[in-house]
This record gives sequence, structure tokens and C-alpha cells, in this order.
Amino acid sequence: MATLTLYTEAAVEAAKKEITFPADVTQGKRHLTQEEIAVLEANGNNNLDDSWQNVLVDARAGAFDATLVRYCHIAGFLVIGRLTKATLRFHDLTLETGLYVSYLRDVVLGDDVVVRNVHYLENYRVGSRVMLFNVQEMSCTKHSKFGEGILKEGEGEENRIWIGVGNENGNRGILAFTDMIAADAYLWSRFREDTALMDRFIELTEAGNDGKNNTFGIVEDDVVIKNCTLLKDAKIGPFAYIKGAFKLKNITVLSSEQEPSQIGEGVELVNGIMGYGSHVFYQAVAVRFVIGRNCQLKYGARLLNSFLGDNSTVSCCELLNNLIFPFHEQHHNSSFLIASTVMGQSNVASAATI
Repeated sequence: MATLTLYTEAAVEAAKKEITFPADVTQGKRHLTQEEIAVLEANGNNNLDDSWQNVLVDARAGAFDATLVRYCHIAGFLVIGRLTKATLRFHDLTLETGLYVSYLRDVVLGDDVVVRNVHYLENYRVGSRVMLFNVQEMSCTKHSKFGEGILKEGEGEENRIWIGVGNENGNRGILAFTDMIAADAYLWSRFREDTALMDRFIELTEAGNDGKNNTFGIVEDDVVIKNCTLLKDAKIGPFAYIKGAFKLKNITVLSSEQEPSQIGEGVELVNGIMGYGSHVFYQAVAVRFVIGRNCQLKYGARLLNSFLGDNSTVSCCELLNNLIFPFHEQHHNSSFLIASTVMGQSNVASAATI
């Protein structure tokens, strides 16, 4: 049963003294002047640290305009890049740069950002020219894995997130990693008797993981996130566009200027990796998944315990425990495509069941 923890005033005072800035974000930054603190307080901002020593801003001359921070609550540390009067526009959304009516705890912001009506933002590093608008909760735990099948310090094997492709009992399970392709998933799920190969795949998954519980959420440059309910333990690549998502938890969204990814209204993505240039829209759900490059998942589609290969479109249907190779088309209420391996360039049409 969940419990609430009540912190006494003494505990809060002790927490203030423990606030430290990550060493890699202090270069080119400075503390606030007394005049800037006065402006911030006059504009309805409040800070758990009444000395305001937990805030760093851009040290360049004229690079921080304190009037652009209004009605925010600050806890932990806050690092702000260049913040001057400017306007960001994406499609029909036009907002002035600045921090407005938001809660910020242990946050690092890049240059020229908009953070407006973000009710809870904790443990994230946000790039430049990012728009965060109308978000209920955006937080990251120190042990986040961003959808990969890795382990952090103190975790046992039972904590790994396996994707049960090809078999409903999980005996062909694979672990997601960022660069995984369909051939990797096939070798891992098919040659189970080769224990050395299985061990090497786990090593491949763990490559680059230092295991430390010091993870922070990432939103890279030129990202727009608006009208969303929950983003928890998310790593969002540059130029991604996320609007109206319901729940994004423990995920990586790969995106670039050449291949921007998009997530739309009512979408729920949990424990997985979404490939470059992919689009997930209209109440689609994916849990324990890898979505390849340039894929579309839309119109209420469900993708559970499955790998979906590049250049695939899944609409109005359900996939459970599947390994799907590239160029797959599935649509029109085809249902319960369960525990199969489909070798790509395939089309599952209206009301088909496998």
C-alpha cells in the first residue's frame, strides 16, 4: 500500500544544505544578483532555498532576464541557460520564452526555452529552443533505464524488462537496446540453445551502462511537448513533437532533424524504444516494445511484448508477443496476431486472425 512521507521543517532545512550542482553544468554560469532575486520574488516566484543559492544562470552579459520567470516554485537546483525576450513558434503554437507557472526541482535548461504550466518537472536536462507547455507531470528516477534491458546498482535479474517475442510463455524473450534491429531479435529469440550467444547479447545490451543510480531525464534540442499527462523516465531525441500523450514511461524516443518522431493524442508507451521518424497517434498503446525506423502505430492499435520492424504501419489492430520484420502492414481490425514471427514485406488485412 502506498504511503505518504511527511517532512518536518528540520528535514527540509537539512535537504537545502545537501543541494549540489552537477559538475558538468556549472561552466559559464553564475549565481543570481540581489537585484535579480528581488525581481523574481516580486514576480510571484518562491524558492525552497530562501537564499536563492540553488539557482545558476547564464554568465554572459545580458543573457538572463529575470522578468521572464513568473509564478514558479523552485526546489533542489535550477540551472538556466540564456533567457532573453524572444518567441518560439511551432505550427500554430506561439509562446514567449521564459518560465511561467511551473514547479521545477533539479532541472537544467538550455537556451531560449519555454516552460509554461508544467505542474511538476523534476530531474530533467532540457535542451535549447524547447517548448514544454501544459504538462501535468514530467519526472525521472535516478535508476531509469529509458526502455533498455539494463540493470542499475543494487538490482537483481528480476528487474530486467524482457520482451517476450515469438512465444507467450517468455521463453524466447529479448532485451531491448537502442540500436536493435530485427535480425538481432531473430538471432536472440531463435538460437536459445547457444548459451554463449545468449550471454553475448546481454553483454551487448549492457554496453555503455555504468550501472550508477545517477540518471536524469533528457529532452534534446528543438523538442515540443504540449498538453500531456505524464512523462516519466523518458529520453526524447531532438526535433521530436509530442502532443496530448497520456502516459510515456521508461522510454527512449529516437528522433533527429532529418527523421523527426511524433507522438499524438491519447498515446500510452511503457518500457520500450521508438525508432527515428516513427509516428504513434490516436490512442495507440505499446508496452514492452521496440518500434523500428519510420513506423506508424495508430487508431487504437496495441503493440505488446513485440518487436516491430522498420517501415511498418499498424492500424486498428493488436499484436501480442510478435517478432515482425520490416515493411509489415496490418490494419482493419485484424486481431490477436499472437506469438508469431512474420518475415516482413507482409500485409495482414481486414479481420484476419493469426
